[in-house]
Amino acid sequence: GWCPLSPTGAQTTQLLVEPPWIPAMQSVRVTLTCQGLGTTGATTWYKDRQRWGQEGRDRFTVTESGTYKCDRPGNGLSPPVRVSNDWLVLQGPAGPLLEGDTVTLRCRV
Repeated sequence: GWCPLSPTGAQTTQLLVEPPWIPAMQSVRVTLTCQGLGTTGATTWYKDRQRWGQEGRDRFTVTESGTYKCDRPGNGLSPPVRVSNDWLVLQGPAGPLLEGDTVTLRCRV
């Protein structure tokens, strides 16, 4: 996982990806975890901008490509995470980056 940067006092919902690469590849076992200070077990999931049938679960293994978001009551919607089934994917770290950081990129086939 990773620790997102947010303004002091801000309560945000985060979507963690394991393994920690974005975009995630559907051919690899990808687990999404919704984190935030809202009620545990009250997570609402969205896939491709539509409410999705994994409601109430805070963690699950992705079986379909698409763009995922989660919502924890009181914290709002997470940033999106894309899961791809493309033939060729350029992946970067699934976390915030600052100018000057050294970044490892992977080309996955």
